[in-house]
Amino acid sequence: MYLGYNTNGLAHHEPLAALRLLAEQGYQGVALTIDHYLLNPRDPDWQEQLRAIRTELGRLGMRSVVETGARFLLDPRRKHEPTLVTPQAEGRRRRVAFLQHALRVAEELESECVSLWSGCADPDIPSEESWGYLTGELEQLLAEAERRQIVLGFEPEPGMLVATLEDFARLKQRLPTPWLRLTMDLGHVFCQREGPLPELVRRWAGELVNVHIEDMRRGVHEHLMFGQGQMEFPPVIDALAGCGYTGGLYVELSRHSHMAPQAVEQSYGFLAPLIQAAQKKHSPASEEPHA
Repeated sequence: MYLGYNTNGLAHHEPLAALRLLAEQGYQGVALTIDHYLLNPRDPDWQEQLRAIRTELGRLGMRSVVETGARFLLDPRRKHEPTLVTPQAEGRRRRVAFLQHALRVAEELESECVSLWSGCADPDIPSEESWGYLTGELEQLLAEAERRQIVLGFEPEPGMLVATLEDFARLKQRLPTPWLRLTMDLGHVFCQREGPLPELVRRWAGELVNVHIEDMRRGVHEHLMFGQGQMEFPPVIDALAGCGYTGGLYVELSRHSHMAPQAVEQSYGFLAPLIQAAQKKHSPASEEPHA
């Protein structure tokens, strides 16, 4: 397991400067959220930026995932729209084309996954119809993911069609493929009261490809600085280490770009010792020899 940071919390930084800031602090990974300023498919220079980012990631020795949760990239008036469950086929096609762009980016960067979510279902559309939209669009994306050898990390998101881990289990029943795995946002699980986080980490360990972390309060979907919410972090980080998770633990503080240098530093100072302690506890060298 290694510690990373999401660029949606560095929205006021030039992307290469953001990478250097993270590496200097000690982060080993970056979650690249494609947005207006970062690998935007409508930017004529996005491929040049992609090459520069790949070079810098290599120079810094950083790993990456690609995130697709930009708020107003596809529609300037409607947050996150269109999505994979938008009733209009043209809207779903726009989202699929964007996610195909993300897969191309991830392949070029040798990223560990592309993270995505379902979107919010239209309340006037029967639930089963929305599920049909979702699985239908995912089937073509999964074919592309397999072709490019990039895993899709699906994130349950509060308020969306796939909101909980149980919703994800339903999705996996419909699409039982190794190219569809789980992005678990620990704060989402906590705020929705889905169950004890350490137990759920152990239950879902085999599906985990990406983990988001922040502080939260029960019942409130608001990403908070560590220490400002109600979460207990040592047990869940211990569970991740104990189940052998080797992917990224990515800080997601998308509302803290105005104080990004402080958030980057404080998050690292809070989490890095917990990760180090958990990994030391669960390393083979720490096990008692058999009598």
